Amino acid sequence: MSDDAKQVLTTDQVHDRAPVGWREVHGMLRTRLTTGDFAASLELVNRIASAADEADHHPDIDLRYGWVGLGLVSHDVGGITSRDIELAGTIARIADDLEAEATPHVSTTMTIGIDTADAGAIRGFWAALTGHEPAPDGTLPSPDGQLPEIWFQESEHREGRDRIHLDVYVPRDLARQRVDAVVAAGGRLVTDDFAPSWWVLADADGNVACVCTSESLPS
Repeated sequence: MSDDAKQVLTTDQVHDRAPVGWREVHGMLRTRLTTGDFAASLELVNRIASAADEADHHPDIDLRYGWVGLGLVSHDVGGITSRDIELAGTIARIADDLEAEATPHVSTTMTIGIDTADAGAIRGFWAALTGHEPAPDGTLPSPDGQLPEIWFQESEHREGRDRIHLDVYVPRDLARQRVDAVVAAGGRLVTDDFAPSWWVLADADGNVACVCTSESLPS
């Protein structure tokens, strides 16, 4: 494998090189392909599996009735590389052959952030409750790719503010649209000081959540 194939791509590089219908969401190249029924989904997965074995690079696959969810990342280097772009292109061609349509706007992931002055005092509780296993960095990553990651944000107690919030990751080109939809649905924009990395919003009761992208904070 060449050194180039191990080079982690920037968010801009992924945006420029990804096939139509694929988006970077929370550090992974993702899409959802709609099919006619379960048999069509299974045929699509079988074709993708054959191509992945040939490339010796394998996506995360979620097989459902009428759709297939896909995620690509190079785990050995901890990011999206040219290997992911190339396999996504192969999968896109397979999808075209089988008339499976990409719907990237539904490629969304979520994490749970917990404010705490002492993560060590509460981490075991949350691990035991959810079945997550602690990672070396102190987070609780999803044990199966289905549950959200749990992470801990150092923070002193603040009256009148909830201590648990959702971070919802969306494709960067759809983030502003999602923020506007939340506000239109009765939400309040708390701050966009960190945009386009994340926007902080609150519901009518003051519960806080963030719309996030894979963008880094502006330097």
